[in-house]
Amino acid sequence: MTEQPTSFERPQSGVDPADPRGALLRASTPPHGALPAQARADGETAPQGPEAAAQGDPEHSQPSATAAGTDTHRPRPVPEQPGAGQQGSEERRTGQGVTKPGRPTPMRRDGDRLRFVGAATRRIARGIDLDEIVMGLCRATVPTFSDAILVYLRDPLPVGDERPTGPLVLRLRRTDRIPEERDTEGGGFAIPSLQPEPTELTELSAITAELCEVRTGGALAEVLRGVRPVFTDSPAAHAALPELLGEGSELIVPDGRRAILAPLRGRRRVIGAALFLRRPERLAFDPDDLLVAAQLATHSALGIDKAVLYGREAYIADELQRTMLPETLPRPTGVRLASRYLPAAETARVGGDWYDAIPLPGSRVALVVGDVMGHSMTSAAIMGQLRTTAQTLAGLDLPPQEVLHHLDEQAQRLGTDRMATCLYAVYDPVSHRITIANAGHPPPVLLHLGGRAEVLRVPPGAPIGVGGVDFEAVELDAPAGATLLLYTDGLVESRLRDVWTGIEQLREKLAATAQLTGPDHPPPLEALCDEVLDMLGPGDRDDDIALLAARFDGIAPSDVAYWFLEPEDAAPGRARRLARRALSRWGLEELSDSVELLVSEVVTNAVRYATRPVTLRLLRTDVLRCEVGDDVPQLPRLRQARATDEGGRGLYLVNKMARRWGATRLSTGKVVWFELNRG
Repeated sequence: MTEQPTSFERPQSGVDPADPRGALLRASTPPHGALPAQARADGETAPQGPEAAAQGDPEHSQPSATAAGTDTHRPRPVPEQPGAGQQGSEERRTGQGVTKPGRPTPMRRDGDRLRFVGAATRRIARGIDLDEIVMGLCRATVPTFSDAILVYLRDPLPVGDERPTGPLVLRLRRTDRIPEERDTEGGGFAIPSLQPEPTELTELSAITAELCEVRTGGALAEVLRGVRPVFTDSPAAHAALPELLGEGSELIVPDGRRAILAPLRGRRRVIGAALFLRRPERLAFDPDDLLVAAQLATHSALGIDKAVLYGREAYIADELQRTMLPETLPRPTGVRLASRYLPAAETARVGGDWYDAIPLPGSRVALVVGDVMGHSMTSAAIMGQLRTTAQTLAGLDLPPQEVLHHLDEQAQRLGTDRMATCLYAVYDPVSHRITIANAGHPPPVLLHLGGRAEVLRVPPGAPIGVGGVDFEAVELDAPAGATLLLYTDGLVESRLRDVWTGIEQLREKLAATAQLTGPDHPPPLEALCDEVLDMLGPGDRDDDIALLAARFDGIAPSDVAYWFLEPEDAAPGRARRLARRALSRWGLEELSDSVELLVSEVVTNAVRYATRPVTLRLLRTDVLRCEVGDDVPQLPRLRQARATDEGGRGLYLVNKMARRWGATRLSTGKVVWFELNRG
């Protein structure tokens, strides 16, 4: 039986027999069962089609004809057409028009298409965010399936069940083309008769419109509503291209079936469109390629839908974590602060680690660091509740051990399996002392001014949530110039090292960093935090990391004035005289009138109800701070006094004249304070 050559190309409408491209298509019919090959100068043959594309991209590699079970019968050679010459002979050998080395050939078998679709969808599915998915679509299709691609996405992209409110607007998200090293032609998507100089592929994004508003009832809206990919030579798609690409679309899209417009439809609505393009010298698409384009568009659209949902979840997680942690650290008197937070992984950006710095009465500050089990949304929610509880308890000025006791009770109310570790410390810049209580947390490290790093001996205690456990507090020296480092176990513990090995490495890292600045200058806080995080290795990110560093500057005794006043009528006058003398000693006589007036008003309110001696303290730092304490727990309230009232104007004066003021309830009463600018 004599075999006859069979063409894989379907007849194309609109091809002029006189058109040389039409003759090229007719001459590029390969024999049945034969695979196209590109002749080399040395006589060998190079693989073409999907195999040639696989040399540039391993994902697109296709098995050879022999491996795929190709028919071993050799077809009868096609008689050479008269006048075809060397070019016609080359066309018959390659199965297409004259193709430069490196130019991919179309897929000729259903098996090739299936393998290509499998590799392409796997590449698209690897993407997590929007850009990765769109890039995966472009890289998978160029050059194996098309010479170039334009991807348009809805702007803005709807999320989940959201209903878009405005008109349908498409934005050009990405264009891709054959790389320069494979583009030996130098030609582009242009009709030679209309444009003498071909348009380069690199100019696609410059020629096409970046934004496209889809008109209701227009040709582009009809194509997108149809969902299925279409050839651009169809009347509907041909009318839709100018609306999508803008003016000059005829310079980009070749004649014939060398362009496919594929709508991208997500789970609920159309979210974009993809335009696949082939050069005029390459074989046109056939109807089977529409199925390939449909698969690519469907997988890409569903992946984009998931990426948008993931992006929204990541945004919510970031916002949750941002609200759970301090947005900015306070600037209390006598101490400088720096902090860091690192999630366990980029895909799990929330966790149960937290830190906090809370200003307390008497220029003190509470330093808190804690760690809830796990690093999930639930852990973050529990962490937020415990942090809020700690702030409330700190406002009551409770001792550190009492704060941990109430946190333990709160954790038990949240659930039976709500466990957390916490370290709570209170620093007093006047006495240069720090009080620390621990609930199962790694011990802090104190870096002295001379460069010696010391792991503080603090009773470990039981984690929060165990219940029925007493916590113990210790009071230690906090010399000026020293740095206290509070951290969570993610910094010192991992699968590669135990917690105590990590603590020793941290201590050595701090000591080595301090040696760089010398014994008389402590290292900068921000740089110190970065150096500490540099000790993490590739396998040390098993848990979240919270880091809080406090540099103790303290307040010198010469900048503090402290008195006790008996609760009697002469107390305000004595307070004015004492304040005047202190200001004179500090060279702040210009503040005497304001300070005497405000001290007199605050002390008068204190002695009116106090039963024990009233305390008066002046602190000279970057501002002048005055604190008046008594044993009455009721806080004063600012109110507008009526014309007939004899009192009620003291706090009004404080509010008008002071830089800022406040009142804090203590376990033994309250403290009213105000600050004035120095000069």
